Amino acid sequence: MASVVFEGVEKAFGDTRIIQGISFSIDDGEFVVLVGPSGCGKSTLLRMLAGLEDIDGGSIAIDGRTVNELESKDRDIAMVFQSYALYPHMTVGENMAFSLKLRKFDPALIEARVSKAAAILNLEPYLARRPRELSGGQRQRVAMGRAIVRDPKVFLFDEPLSNLDAKLRVAMRAEIKALHQRLKTTTVYVTHDQIEAMTMADRIVVMQNGRIEQIGTPLALYDAPVNLFVAQFIGSPSMNIVEGTMRTGADPCVEAAGGARWPAPAGTGTDGQHVAYGVRPEHLRLVGPEHSGAVAGEIVVVEPTGSETELHVQVGEARIVMSIHGRLAARPGDRVFLVVDAQLTHVFDVSTGIRLIAR
Repeated sequence: MASVVFEGVEKAFGDTRIIQGISFSIDDGEFVVLVGPSGCGKSTLLRMLAGLEDIDGGSIAIDGRTVNELESKDRDIAMVFQSYALYPHMTVGENMAFSLKLRKFDPALIEARVSKAAAILNLEPYLARRPRELSGGQRQRVAMGRAIVRDPKVFLFDEPLSNLDAKLRVAMRAEIKALHQRLKTTTVYVTHDQIEAMTMADRIVVMQNGRIEQIGTPLALYDAPVNLFVAQFIGSPSMNIVEGTMRTGADPCVEAAGGARWPAPAGTGTDGQHVAYGVRPEHLRLVGPEHSGAVAGEIVVVEPTGSETELHVQVGEARIVMSIHGRLAARPGDRVFLVVDAQLTHVFDVSTGIRLIAR
């Protein structure tokens, strides 16, 4: 196991800057997820750590040793790719053992490591099979096993679940998390799926346009996003954002177009300030028309999922999504009334996107 440190890392392709001065550190044994939209630079950063892309500026250190000039094979890392990259003519056991054979490890040690990895990943019944005889999830486990047998200082995962169906992605998510809890190896995981990031990470690094927007634990990013980008990227369904005018006073609120008045935390912003008001779908509640401070709206779409019901509600000129636990006898066109605890809402400066902190 080892720590990883990025210090002022830069990368450009021609005139296009892909990574723009990124600095952060990963603790020994930590599971860190790099997340962001396509093109934000997360996979490029991972490939630079792996030694598959040159570093144009700054430095990367593994276990206190700068690796800028080291070949990939000398960095003591193991990488699991989006594609399984298995040799079709080799058995599962041969695929897992191949990198150790290239390094001329003792055959007894190779057999011991392959057996141990197969036991960890429940691959023992499949060691004699070839990749074409395996399911997608089993092939991905073989790719993980090939990484495990190397006993690296750092595991690197580059969107390893994106080729799997939804049900299998959930199962493999749990397997990778359980694997990390068992091996305690420093892990850097790249994904564009924020649900993967939220459920697996010790810490999340949210990236956009080659820069870091925020670093923190999953719940810290969920509860206190630093700006509009993080607020809307973390959480599913994403945070509702309504533009309006801040009204301070005894009952602070944001007055949105159409007359809706949304409760806001006291001491946030200045009176008359143009703001973006954020509220998560799961924090909205349905109440009766007599409830003080309720916001009126009309249901546009009802999406039952079994355990929850998602409602799309037109409130003034804004379309709001809310999640209701359980089932609801509601139809498009029904008039409803919504309330939210002001302390669960967020107010952002429209011009900068930065979240305004209550004074």
